[in-house]
Amino acid sequence: MNESMTVILASRNAGKIRELGELLSGYGIHVLGLDAFPGIGEIEETGTTFEENALIKARTVAQMTGHIAIADDSGLEVDALNGAPGVYSARYGDDWHSLDGESRDQRNTRKLLLTLSKLPEAPRTCRFVCCMAAVKPDFLGGEELVVRGAWEGSILDEPRGQNGFGYDPVFFDPELGKAAAELSGSEKNARSHRGKALRLLMERWAAFAGQK
Repeated sequence: MNESMTVILASRNAGKIRELGELLSGYGIHVLGLDAFPGIGEIEETGTTFEENALIKARTVAQMTGHIAIADDSGLEVDALNGAPGVYSARYGDDWHSLDGESRDQRNTRKLLLTLSKLPEAPRTCRFVCCMAAVKPDFLGGEELVVRGAWEGSILDEPRGQNGFGYDPVFFDPELGKAAAELSGSEKNARSHRGKALRLLMERWAAFAGQK
């Protein structure tokens, strides 16, 4: 095991950095986020799939830092909307005006519910998807690893719960009988798309990183 290995998470989200850091700490790996590299600006996500966007970010960060980089891209796919909002989940409602005091997440959710309300007979099945990519810089071989996790559910008629973020208040898990925003952190990690992708990444990490 390489005790001095440093891995860069292509994110400035403190929660994501902490979560991945905890998982990789058992491998003797130190995780840094993009805040440690102020010279790296915003990375444009020009892909049309979650996999493509995750790889764009991980490749860029790996080459710019000289370390293995991990990036993820995630979003919500609604069957009645032909998979939308998909890779545009975070900016789905950007073409709508915000109501007074409304957050971006709330505006996205409002647009989703109003759009689905115009399709009353359509199924409301959906899934959260998370793709994670790990990329080595070229001088380490340039190998790439991509994993995918999905969380199946359906869209509620109105928000429920106070936890989580994004579309969590309207995402219903039929097995648990709760909205994602009604779950505790541990319940969500056990079920979520991101939790599944992380576990797959950890299963393959030793072989990918060349650790014993």
